[in-house]
Amino acid sequence: MKIFTRLTFLVFSCLRLFANPMIAFGEDFYAGKTVRFVVGFSPGGGYDIYTRTIARHMGKHLPGKPTSVVENMPGAGSLISANYLYHRAKPDGLTIGNFIGPLVLQQVLGNKAATFDGRKFGWIGVPASDHAVCIFNNTAGIPTMKQWLSANRIPKIGAVAPGSNTSDVPRILKEALNAPLQVVDGYKGTAEIALAMDAGEVDASCWSWLGMKATMRNQLEANKMTVLVQVAVASHPELKTVPLAMEFATTEAARELIRVGSLMYSSALRPYAAPPGTPPDRLALLQKAFLETMRDPEFLADAKQAQIEIDPIDAVETEKIFADLYKMKPATVSKLQDLLLPKGSK
Repeated sequence: MKIFTRLTFLVFSCLRLFANPMIAFGEDFYAGKTVRFVVGFSPGGGYDIYTRTIARHMGKHLPGKPTSVVENMPGAGSLISANYLYHRAKPDGLTIGNFIGPLVLQQVLGNKAATFDGRKFGWIGVPASDHAVCIFNNTAGIPTMKQWLSANRIPKIGAVAPGSNTSDVPRILKEALNAPLQVVDGYKGTAEIALAMDAGEVDASCWSWLGMKATMRNQLEANKMTVLVQVAVASHPELKTVPLAMEFATTEAARELIRVGSLMYSSALRPYAAPPGTPPDRLALLQKAFLETMRDPEFLADAKQAQIEIDPIDAVETEKIFADLYKMKPATVSKLQDLLLPKGSK
């Protein structure tokens, strides 16, 4: 009887293994392990809030239910973390990176500091499409977009680094709309920019509305800040009275820049990726767990509490968005190089 029982167990185990080897091997691998999320920005910002919320739930959707930890690796607009993920992180399925998506564009444009190939990351997905906006401290005395465009004083725009929406979006507006502004790069993340705005160190900043609501919740609720413009294809439901940048474009060249900017800093702004060479079975498990997390009622309740929006993009679409950057026309690449590449970066 014992022999029969053991034989039966062995047969069913083999059937389970061959029926779904990914799950079987995944359970063996992930049980008792810890998945590390590496965020390219400092604690307290939008990327950090999104990642910590996801990390609290994603482990239960992986076979073996591993634990999760979050590590912040700020610097150069998350470029340090992107390069780390590509070159140094072990491709074993235990490290997930979260950096700003337009860094892939920087690499396509020839930024020598971006030492990765965006086509080789193991893309996992994006939790939500973003919506770039520019927000001003009310003390700046610039309450509308029209007044910004005609302002005599040049407002200072707090930013992280080229390749981030905080730096690239205002540069696009300056070029396309002749908006008076001075980009002040060098902040470690949006949390630091928010503090700089509170202190009057800078007048404004441009980044995602999703992240802004998470990072600057208190300032927005106290009506200390005003959103002046949306750099997006269509208005966000919560910002129907805020004009789109496209409304102020007067030439075809300006419209093209605004169009590219609206697309570039929306869908793939906050992607999650695994290092190149991550085993396909483990990458597939991470991709599956990510999407399951996005549908998890407990996660969605947690996300609502954190005031972050969830509108996920799966791994296939994320990979396509970045792959298409490598197919841009040479003329488009040349124009973006002049506008967005830091001096001396080629």
